[in-house]
Amino acid sequence: MKIRSAVREDAKQAARLLYDALHDVAHQLTGEEREQDAVQVLEQYFAAEQGRLSYHQAIIQEVEGQVAGVIIAYGGDEIAELDQPILERLRSMKNDPDLELDKESDEDEFYIDTLSVSPKYSGKGIGTKLIHAAEERAKERGYKKNAMAVVTDNSRAYSLYLHLGYEVDKEIMINGHVYYHMVKQI
Repeated sequence: MKIRSAVREDAKQAARLLYDALHDVAHQLTGEEREQDAVQVLEQYFAAEQGRLSYHQAIIQEVEGQVAGVIIAYGGDEIAELDQPILERLRSMKNDPDLELDKESDEDEFYIDTLSVSPKYSGKGIGTKLIHAAEERAKERGYKKNAMAVVTDNSRAYSLYLHLGYEVDKEIMINGHVYYHMVKQI
C-alpha cells in the first residue's frame, strides 16, 4: 500500500470512487442524469489539467496497482478558479450564464472536497491515511486549518471525523441537503 499524488491515468478508477462518494452532487456537477454519463464526465474532470476534481487536487491510496481510495483537497481561496471548467460546462448545457455552484469552503482553509474508499478496502484505515495526507499537503502549502463537509445523516463518516479532531463550526447547504462543515486546526 502506498499513498501518492494522483496521475491522469488514475482517472477511470478514481471517477468511479468519486461518484460513489458524491452521488447526487455528481449529477449536479456534471449536469448528467444517468449514472454512467455522470461517471464518464467525472473521469474527464479528473483527467483534466484544471478544475476542482482534477488529478492535480487528488491523493491516491494504491493497493497492488489499484486505486483503493482517493481524496480531493484544495485551498478554499482557489475555488473560484478551480470551479471555472465545471461552471463553463454547466452554463453552456443549461443555457444559464448566471449559474453558480454552492459555496462549500471558506477562503482561509484547505478543503477536503471528496473522500472515497473502495468497498473492497473498507475498514482498513485508508480513509484516515488519506485525511492525514491531505493535512500534510495543507501544512506544506501554508494553511492553518483543514475543513470538510459531511451530510448530516452520514453518522459513520461524522464519527470518524470527530475522532480525527474535526469539529462542526456551522451547517451549510449543498445541492439542497444540509451538511456539517467541520474544521480542524493543523
